[in-house]
Amino acid sequence: MEFKISELTGYSTEIGHLISMMNYARFTTLNSVEGLSIHQLDYLPNKDSNSIGALLLHMAAVEIGFQIEIFDGRKPNQQEISDWGAAYELGSLGREKIKGNPLEFYIDKLNFVRNRTLLELSKRNDEWLYEERLWDNHISNNYFIWFHVFEDEINHRGQIRILRKMATM
Repeated sequence: MEFKISELTGYSTEIGHLISMMNYARFTTLNSVEGLSIHQLDYLPNKDSNSIGALLLHMAAVEIGFQIEIFDGRKPNQQEISDWGAAYELGSLGREKIKGNPLEFYIDKLNFVRNRTLLELSKRNDEWLYEERLWDNHISNNYFIWFHVFEDEINHRGQIRILRKMATM
């Protein structure tokens, strides 16, 4: 893997730059969970925390939520809420429903979701990145929203690194 932000074949210039950043964030996330057991993925340091597994699934849920909103132009349907709600919300629902899965389960979910993002981004151009939209009652644009997807991942990766240290003590 190259550690640089650059143009990528099959994508417009700025979208290639965005994907370069997303790819690096994902690379470092996967490195931070490499070799974890189910027990470590499910570790909870206290009754109000989220597990590493839940945080990984949350990353996928945030990305799929934006896929639905941005690429499909709609809100999640009942099936999608049922499938992804615990991972999106985390908290007590996440602690109850997200456990007992091997690392490959979470990696498969992350890859499945990212593959659609990459496909959809390949259909768009740099002008699309700058199209304005309302997000969370604020003026935003597609570029910021997709930046937020990997910015959220980086934030949770920091939590994962701390949890990993605690789970292996």
